[in-house]
Amino acid sequence: MGARLCVLCLLILVNSILLYKAVWGENGLINHATFKQQQRAAEAECKSLDDANMALSREIRMLQTDNAYVEKMIRERLHYLRDNEILYLFDETDHAAGGAKK
Repeated sequence: MGARLCVLCLLILVNSILLYKAVWGENGLINHATFKQQQRAAEAECKSLDDANMALSREIRMLQTDNAYVEKMIRERLHYLRDNEILYLFDETDHAAGGAKK
């Protein structure tokens, strides 16, 4: 009977250790929620980067094939003008302050 009690205590101890590891261990249930949250954040960042990549790919394709788009980008970004055109540049901080005063 003493051997059975000793084996039973040993099994209870082993089960307790296994339960502790399953819940609070390195890969336990507590950390599982944290890992899932990190995975969701990484997937969202990946989707965002994929969207940005697609937009840049479209822009590259347009710059390679569409002369009107190339001209538009040159005029917007480099402030190039055609004959008889006047370019007015406004400081964005002045514009935002003027809009706030209304």
